[in-house]
Amino acid sequence: MSSFPLRRWAHVLMPVAAAAVLAGCTTGEQPAASAGSTSSPVASEVPGVALEPALDHLHGLHLDSGGVVLAGTHTGLVEIAANGRTTRVGDSDDDFMGLTGTPGTDRLFASGHPGPSSSAPNPLGLIDSTDGGRTWTPKSLTGEVDFHALATDGELLVGFDGVTGLLISTDGGSSWTAGAPVAAAALAVTDAGVWASTAAGLQHSTDGGRPSAGGPEAPPLALLSAAQDGSLWGIDTDGAAWRSRTGQSWEQHAVLGPVEAVLAVDFDTAYAATAQMLYPLN
Repeated sequence: MSSFPLRRWAHVLMPVAAAAVLAGCTTGEQPAASAGSTSSPVASEVPGVALEPALDHLHGLHLDSGGVVLAGTHTGLVEIAANGRTTRVGDSDDDFMGLTGTPGTDRLFASGHPGPSSSAPNPLGLIDSTDGGRTWTPKSLTGEVDFHALATDGELLVGFDGVTGLLISTDGGSSWTAGAPVAAAALAVTDAGVWASTAAGLQHSTDGGRPSAGGPEAPPLALLSAAQDGSLWGIDTDGAAWRSRTGQSWEQHAVLGPVEAVLAVDFDTAYAATAQMLYPLN
């Protein structure tokens, strides 16, 4: 694995105990359910738009240059129209375990496993697209890494490799350096640093120095997304949507119930989704 100089804060995420390291092919180690949570489904307070046809599963959302929501699924990339109509983007039927993109652009990064029509090695490593997912190109770590979480702000690209911890790239995924040994259920990148949702809570990298005794006070977030304005949105383990301007303090926005992905647009706007519903949050 090639080395590349990193911003110092890329190394100072709080590590998670070894028991939190993920094994198997899932979206990441989920934070433990908060006290008082139950197994009963929670009814959404937010009106949703039914997806037609419904999807199989979601592993990430992205807002493209035209303001269209894209979803990474087990069978390729899908466009979600405002009325809920879903349409396959491009010809790929790859299983996207991780999906991210430079906010508001058609530059995408993904990872996962080759689909039935693909002859690519398994796992895919990092693949990228410059045309909104219509075509994909192998970028790096082909046959080596299955990123279970990915995030980028257009300059820094961060991924959880599904086993040992974070990998960091500052050249668009061409080369990587090992980051902190954390098992991240979700990742986000802002000007303030790297954010990771872990079984130990929300972890935040700093601009150098030693890790603190813990991350910022935050709800137990299972999903996390950063907006271009530096704000963060997350979904907790009870299905409530939260938002924060800086990541240091959080306010509850609405209760959704179980969802599979969240996408922050700005502090006032986000999307959450299941395989059956899209929830605009504003």
